[in-house]
Amino acid sequence: MPLAPSDRELVIDELGRDPTPAEEALFENLWSEHCAYRSSRPLLSAFDSGGPQVVVGPGDDAAVVALPVPGTEDDAETRYSDTYITMGVESHNHPSYVDPFDGAATGVGGIVRDTMSMGAYPIALADSLYFGDFDREHSRYLFEGVVEGISHYGNCIGVPTVSGSVAFHDDYEGNPLVNVACVGLLDEERLVTAAVQETGNKLVLVGNGTGRDGLGGASFASEDLAEDAETEDRPAVQVGDPYTEKLLIEANEELVENDLVRAARDLGAAGLGGASSEMIAKGDLGAEIELERVHQREPNMNALEILLAESQERMCYEVRPEEVDAVRDIAEKYDLGCSVIGEVTEDRYVCTFEGETVVDAPAEFLADGAPMNDLDHVEPAEPEVDLPDPTPDLRAAFEAVVGSPNTASKEWVYRQYDHEVGTRTALRPGDDAALVAVRESAPVDAAPGTGLALSAGADPNWTDAAPYDGARAVALENATNIAAKGAYPLAAVDCLNGGNPEKPDVYGGFRGIVDGLADECADLNVPVVGGNVSLYNDSEAGPVPPTPTLAMVGTKPGYDAPPAAFAGEGTVLVVGDAALDGADVALGGSEYLAQHGGSDAFPTPPENGTEFVRALASVADHDATHAVHDVSHGGLAVSLAEMVTADAGADVDLGDGDAAHLLFNERVGRAVVETTDPEAVREAFDGVAPVHEVGASTSDGSLDIDVGGASLSAGVEEIRELRAIIDRELA
Repeated sequence: MPLAPSDRELVIDELGRDPTPAEEALFENLWSEHCAYRSSRPLLSAFDSGGPQVVVGPGDDAAVVALPVPGTEDDAETRYSDTYITMGVESHNHPSYVDPFDGAATGVGGIVRDTMSMGAYPIALADSLYFGDFDREHSRYLFEGVVEGISHYGNCIGVPTVSGSVAFHDDYEGNPLVNVACVGLLDEERLVTAAVQETGNKLVLVGNGTGRDGLGGASFASEDLAEDAETEDRPAVQVGDPYTEKLLIEANEELVENDLVRAARDLGAAGLGGASSEMIAKGDLGAEIELERVHQREPNMNALEILLAESQERMCYEVRPEEVDAVRDIAEKYDLGCSVIGEVTEDRYVCTFEGETVVDAPAEFLADGAPMNDLDHVEPAEPEVDLPDPTPDLRAAFEAVVGSPNTASKEWVYRQYDHEVGTRTALRPGDDAALVAVRESAPVDAAPGTGLALSAGADPNWTDAAPYDGARAVALENATNIAAKGAYPLAAVDCLNGGNPEKPDVYGGFRGIVDGLADECADLNVPVVGGNVSLYNDSEAGPVPPTPTLAMVGTKPGYDAPPAAFAGEGTVLVVGDAALDGADVALGGSEYLAQHGGSDAFPTPPENGTEFVRALASVADHDATHAVHDVSHGGLAVSLAEMVTADAGADVDLGDGDAAHLLFNERVGRAVVETTDPEAVREAFDGVAPVHEVGASTSDGSLDIDVGGASLSAGVEEIRELRAIIDRELA
């Protein structure tokens, strides 16, 4: 995809001459939608990214957030420690369609290196995956390949994948989404940023040799997928080597511990040219780089290939001249390549190749000079109300919703991941949120440390039905997941996925998810500290639904949390459910309508999300609470079914209302609580949300529901069989 004529004219005006072939290719990649956010950056100011916990906000490889001092999470004036976490998320959508294994694997590798470049050690991954209809053979091929790629890379590098989501929707058939988030751990002394600091310092490349793989990856990610993309675009897909990445992780750790790094950047989109020019631009300085010094793994590479190849497992460091030998020694210790490729100068970004100048441009113009797009948009239309039979066959509806691939067990996915490596995982995948132990945050004279809760995902049914309110629901649902484990939300990063923004209806939907996510996160007092934008997710099959993946973290003292399964010895309460009060809650965006046809308005999320989340977190940590589980995807029917075990179930009565609305609406801001002290729950939610006593847990491993004059009974084995559809089909 050549540099657009209008962009080329801007470059010529700035340089005072025609660009060289290397310059033209570099501008094409750095000014692509993937790197420059030309269609989305004007919208991103809607996000509130500040707060006392935010150490480094948007704009670097990853955000940096300070953890609360344990025990002060719920204080009016929360105190923050000098233990930090990094948060980052990225998409590898197009590559994962062309080559699902390598595309997904290198997505993991890239976000881990983004974590490392801040001086952090990666401690947890979360993957949010979106595919076409599960019944289609091609969707399953992509699904299996992506999961295999994530598990292979993550398992090999020893970083646990502890959380995530999987969704199936027809409109991902020609363009799946693979969004991967990573959390890292560091402290104040280890913090590194991408901004170079001082002239005369050396630029050192450490890691794998540079090859020709991934050439033009940034521009490839900024185009609609063509029908022949699986064959024609394969050279744009990077090939990862997780064993080298593991060595690079440990080498980076040693470099940081020995204070040998002044600035760092992962080599990702646009390769060496992207990483080095961005480092220079952030430091408001210049650089002279000799491209032939780059260690290479293929013969006869030219300047453009060296500059733009997106070969994996490479880092660029700014190093003091007197410390270059120490860096080289550490690289050799870990059997990694090491090249001193240039140095920091006063101004301009200059690259030479065998004595010839191939790039000479202002770094800031390269990195930040792309003009923003001013695009037309059309506001999404309100869905029509076209509901199926209001008195469904209760058992058939229950089986269809609970047995849908969207709401079914995802154990087939996460059992392929090593989610316990590193010995930090206190609560494993399959619950509302994962819980990771951060022992380092505890003061020397205090215990316990911090439990870090992590939730990630989105629901395309919601945002397809109503981009703005659907995105609000995504934010509140992730916050509810965290609160259900007794944690208080701290910060979030987003991965905003959309179709071709040049189509007004597509751009209107994208604007909706940006505004909805921004508004709800602001209402929740959760700063959105960084993220990623992926547009042009279009194919012959059409655009993907606007998909606002959110990865949110929260904290709590200690590492204990109530499970999302019945204990068999308490009262069952539903908190926050207006439908149980007789309110007419819409069914739009629900799995029930996806299975039975029809359309409806999306249920508006509640306005008091912050109060609800804080009340739920306090209830989850109450001594009398035995289980907490959020109510969202699939509605109350799915939440109750998921809580049944071989030793515990529930007998519930939901009243005389409409069964479909009571059981299957997906309005967020609700939870099921099993407790031996219902009054404590009522006190916590007094003035915040309704609390309904719907029954009691039992010890017989079955679910018995009375609703709208009908009854339903399902044993644990029947429920497990319904929820095992992915296991059965992919076994």
